[in-house]
Amino acid sequence: MKIAIRYFTRSGHTQKLAEAIAEKIHIEAETISLPLSEKADILFLGCSYYAFDMDKEVKSFIAANKDKIGEIVCFGTSAMMKSMKKPMKKVADMYGIKLSDMEFHCKGEFKFANKGRPNAEDLNQAALFAEKVIKTHE
Repeated sequence: MKIAIRYFTRSGHTQKLAEAIAEKIHIEAETISLPLSEKADILFLGCSYYAFDMDKEVKSFIAANKDKIGEIVCFGTSAMMKSMKKPMKKVADMYGIKLSDMEFHCKGEFKFANKGRPNAEDLNQAALFAEKVIKTHE
């Protein structure tokens, strides 16, 4: 099974999650500026809410790599929202890409909200989440 990790971040929060996931499953995390070089059966795709939607760069990444994505497993942070599934599903469905029911999402620091998040426990939970995803696909 081929696995890849890509992420988009403005604040560095999603990058922290991506690196925790990468360390746990022994795969390098890359930004979405690096296209997929081969088909990924599972793509851990990290992003956050910006103005109640995914960033257009994430949407462009999915469109450009649609033929190389088997299933998207999303992860990310947000100051207020609790899931990226709704906007991610909308884009995945446009290209016939499966979106996993499994998702990792935690609070992200924004201005005075959620100070210090994601924290060490969030990163640990992200790593354990990735391990669980892999085990359910074996």
